[in-house]
Amino acid sequence: MKVEDPAAFRFIINEDIYLLPHDKEVESKKVVKEAESVPFSFNYEGKNRKKFLILTHYPDHEAIYAVHFTALEAILSRKGYQTDDVAILNMARNDADINTLTNHFSPEKLLILGHKAIPVGMEEPQFNHSQAIGGRNTLLSFCFDDMMENTDNKRAFWEQMKNL
Repeated sequence: MKVEDPAAFRFIINEDIYLLPHDKEVESKKVVKEAESVPFSFNYEGKNRKKFLILTHYPDHEAIYAVHFTALEAILSRKGYQTDDVAILNMARNDADINTLTNHFSPEKLLILGHKAIPVGMEEPQFNHSQAIGGRNTLLSFCFDDMMENTDNKRAFWEQMKNL
């Protein structure tokens, strides 16, 4: 076989001895670029100071509907929390699984507002029952749409929030 261009050797024989010094440098840079990974970024409300993650599901809003946010602030203040103490993440705008969420936020408490807010890979918790899952207090409860007009749902939610 006759090869006229020495650069063609790397396509014919994949051993380093046939690569030119310039080709070796180009190949090593390609490997480094492939190894780089893009970290997952989250757009959420609050600063997560007290490791309390609240998952919502609002397809038409960035984090939570304003009226529902006001109600949530009132609930949090009754528990002694401020907005900066929690992280409010809209799962409708996020496809992170439970492992990614727990690695990023390290929550000690997890409040899931509605079944649609359950992250991928998480076994569905018992509804409206505070429980320890994965070393953290977890509560899957009503979404605010189900609570705003229903006093019984509000009471049931609040009874469980006291234990969270």
